Amino acid sequence: MPYSNQADWVQGMKIGILGTGNIGKTLVRQLSKAGHDVKVANSRGPETIDPEILTSGARAVTAEDVLADVEVVILSIPLNRLPEIAPRIARLPEATVVIDTSNYYPFRDDRIDAIEAGEIESVWVTQQLRRPIAKAWNAIGSASFAKKGQPAGTPGRIAIPVAADRDRDRQVAMALVEDTGLDAFDAGTLADSWRQQPGAPVYCTDLSRDEIGAALAAADRSRLPKRRDLGVAVMQERLGDGTTNPDEDWGVRLVRTINM
Repeated sequence: MPYSNQADWVQGMKIGILGTGNIGKTLVRQLSKAGHDVKVANSRGPETIDPEILTSGARAVTAEDVLADVEVVILSIPLNRLPEIAPRIARLPEATVVIDTSNYYPFRDDRIDAIEAGEIESVWVTQQLRRPIAKAWNAIGSASFAKKGQPAGTPGRIAIPVAADRDRDRQVAMALVEDTGLDAFDAGTLADSWRQQPGAPVYCTDLSRDEIGAALAAADRSRLPKRRDLGVAVMQERLGDGTTNPDEDWGVRLVRTINM
């Protein structure tokens, strides 16, 4: 269901972001610009974090400090690295909202047998971290996230799905999605979050709030891995030949053709 910004109370939150890839960088910029108290860390140390992403007030800290005294933790690291940080995540207070942005790609994450056998990615993550999570920002491409955010109410604003088992986790995640220039769409529980995995009609297709509900409903779980891998193969062939330079919307058009 669409989100109507009922969680206006989610203001000025203390947020720790772990990961400074393309999605992580945009999260740091947008959430600090929205007035949240943002800390960010990577695995290489605060001195390696691009100062440009800190211009709205975010602070670069260590991977240990980023989890201290925060209300929300956002994990923006490859899925196969999540088990490494599970002991630190397990020490967080139960009330801390943990949001995961990752997706499973076998060519990058190595083969994870449970997911290959049909385990929902977000459910696998909860098992590794041993705590509830929300799933958000996993279904938008990094270029679209960085450049296509719009103020609330803008016609055609991109919408993304948010899934969680705990109501407060979902409410907080949806409010923060809105703060990053996107419409948040309530995608239900983690049991249904396969509908926003790679290969699904909502995955990186830049749909609006009016379009996203039907796309979630149209997902065919059995076809997701094949569509995911086909998209990767086409992108690697096109981008790896050293002669082509497709525009930023080329990937969106490709994924729409394959996934929808």
